[in-house]
Parts: sequence; structure tokens; C-alpha cells
Amino acid sequence: MLSTVSNFAPSTPPASSSLLFGLTGPEITGVRVHSKTMAKDMTLLWGSGSPPCWRVMIALEEKNLQGYNQKLLSFEKMEHKSKEVMEMNPRGQLPAFKHGDRILNESFAACLYLENQFPSQGNKLLPDCPAQLAMTYQRMFEVLTLHQKMLDALFYNRMVPEGERHDSAVKRNRESLTAEIKMWEGYLQKTPGGFLAGKNFTMADVTFYPIISFLFRFGLCEERYPKLAAYYNLLKDRPSIKATWPPLWLSNPQGQDTLKDI
Repeated sequence: MLSTVSNFAPSTPPASSSLLFGLTGPEITGVRVHSKTMAKDMTLLWGSGSPPCWRVMIALEEKNLQGYNQKLLSFEKMEHKSKEVMEMNPRGQLPAFKHGDRILNESFAACLYLENQFPSQGNKLLPDCPAQLAMTYQRMFEVLTLHQKMLDALFYNRMVPEGERHDSAVKRNRESLTAEIKMWEGYLQKTPGGFLAGKNFTMADVTFYPIISFLFRFGLCEERYPKLAAYYNLLKDRPSIKATWPPLWLSNPQGQDTLKDI
């Protein structure tokens, strides 16, 4: 899945979520050692602020798989086109994720793989209930549509050559994104429990949260979308999200106002 175009700067890697819980002692130490042992064969090349990268990192935290090998790269410096990345992902995109000799560069694939390979490790992200599982998958894959409409609205001028740009296309892209965001606001109004697929945090939230965070980073109005704003602010303090918050956003909390009228 395409990485989000933005300015990125190297920073320190995210902290372990187990530290954020404030747990100590032999029991949690044993969990950390076990988690690191399982994660030592994992490598993640990522960019700060990229929703696809971020969702893989959230999934790793949720599955208590800290201690993986990771490297923060800069989109601005074109490091995603480096030989190191191209050897793992010939598309020259981030994330580039590897577990042993298994390579998964599509963020949804990587997230589902982690849940499948470590079903009893960390938090369960796919419900057993068929109805809830169906809802999780439905919302999860609808995120792809939201992501594309966000890119179309935010980065039209970067993706379309100057001579081919039209004001009507800009207007159409913004209207399409507005309609899409209203749909997600409606989903949260109808879903009990505060999460996308019910009362529990699921893979749908893993895939969706980085996108809604990106939208608010670019000026989406919290007053206009109160359900989305409440969801966004509630999950800010979830350990897996707090531990993986984009370093660039921590060093530069001020976002943009590009979407203030959406």
C-alpha cells in the first residue's frame, strides 16, 4: 500500500508498550524476553508519519512483539529508494517488513500475518464471533478507500503534472473526501463500544487509526466530526499507539490546516 507523502526526519525509535504499562518484576520480564526472542528475526524499514508503516508498528506492539530490528528512513532524502529497501521491496515503498525469509511489504498483509502467526501472543485483533469478524474485515478494507481519497485530496498537485491539473478535479477530490469522512462519522455513531467493530479494539482500528490521525494532523475540524474526534483522542493514550506515535509529530506537534474546510 502506498506510503503517505510528507516530510520526515529521523528520530529515536518508539518505546516498548510494556514500559508504558509501568509493569516490572520477573513475570513481565519473562514476557519481554519471550517477545524479543520471537521478534529478533523481524526487520522493519519505516518512515515517520506514514500510515502504512504506523499500522504495522501498532500491530507489532499489540502482539507484544517488541525488540524487532528497525530502521527509520527519510522520504525527503529518498531513502525509500535505497538499495536496502529495494532488495526487500522492489516497488521502493515503505514499510518493508521481513520475518525470517518471509517478506510482507503490504501493510494489511503484514498485520494479518502477525495476527495469524501469533494468535495467543499479546492482544487478539480478530474476533471469534462471526458477526464481529465480518464487521472487522469490512471496516478494515474500507480503509483502503478512505486512504486513497485522502491522498487524492491532499497530494493532487504532487501526483498530477502541472499541465494536467484542473480546478474541477481539486474540487471533486475534496468533495469526495468530505463524503467519505461523513460516512465514517456515521459508522462510529452506530457502533456501540467506541471502536470500529464493536466494544473491542480490533484489526479494523489498527488499520484505521493512522489514517484518521493523519487527517486531523492536516487540519480536519474536530467540532465538525465529534465522533471521529472522540475516537481519535480516546485512542491517543492506548499503549500501542502512544509507543509508536510518529517521531516527527512529537518533535513538531503543529500540523497543517489543509483540511480545515472539509
